[in-house]
Amino acid sequence: MQRDLEEAEEIDFTEEKEHWNIYKLKDGTTLKIRLILRGVKRLKKWNLDGSPIYLINATNIVRTVDTPKELKSKPKASSLQARYTH
Repeated sequence: MQRDLEEAEEIDFTEEKEHWNIYKLKDGTTLKIRLILRGVKRLKKWNLDGSPIYLINATNIVRTVDTPKELKSKPKASSLQARYTH
């Protein structure tokens, strides 16, 4: 696998659409998740159907919305807020 990575070609890209995936949880919370692509490499390998194999470097952004009150805890002051209140 290390050799595959070393031989992989870095592929440039542009964002065309980045949609939120929205999931309603059984506890009443709604999760909004978005995958953000950070990098793409094409290996010198192919799937059985002949299509090239890509590796991606990505991060997920997760937001919770409509969280029921009974699931929330009391907000805590961050150290940054504490610095500015003294």
